[in-house]
Amino acid sequence: MEGSRNFPTLVRLALMACCRYFARVSEGQTKSETGDFLVIGYGNTLRSDDGVGAKVAAAVAELALPGVVALVCHQLTPELAETISEARTVVFVDAAVDAATGVQMRQLEPAAGAQLMAHAADPRTLLAMAQQLFGRCPPAWWLTIPVENLEFGEEISPLARRGYETALKKIRALADEQ
Repeated sequence: MEGSRNFPTLVRLALMACCRYFARVSEGQTKSETGDFLVIGYGNTLRSDDGVGAKVAAAVAELALPGVVALVCHQLTPELAETISEARTVVFVDAAVDAATGVQMRQLEPAAGAQLMAHAADPRTLLAMAQQLFGRCPPAWWLTIPVENLEFGEEISPLARRGYETALKKIRALADEQ
């Protein structure tokens, strides 16, 4: 199939269309030398606290930590599976309406199948897709931040702000361990 050789290029183009990509690698290192520690923050930044995951990923990119790459997405899409399969470790960051008052970080396993039932995926489905389509699923974590305000707006609540700060600390600690 002649057109199949272009598949990775098409996936990368689709990824660029759905996410703002931030790649920061320290001076003198290349992606292949570092093996990316990938942070994917997602949520609607126009719905107040719902955008806290995206804001965390943007802040991680600004830190320019060695070997860390951050993606800011509105939602998780199948196009992320290839990038996930290439990562050393991946951390998904999201708002959680039904969470306790603290930030939670849970290790993730791939879903039993990679079947996508909607236009957006959840982290476990993307891990399964990475394994099934690209032959690799890295260690993964799901970092959820408690939120309370999902009204239209761009400011986050004090609860989400505290979670944002805690999330940054947890990501830095995990990246340092890797």
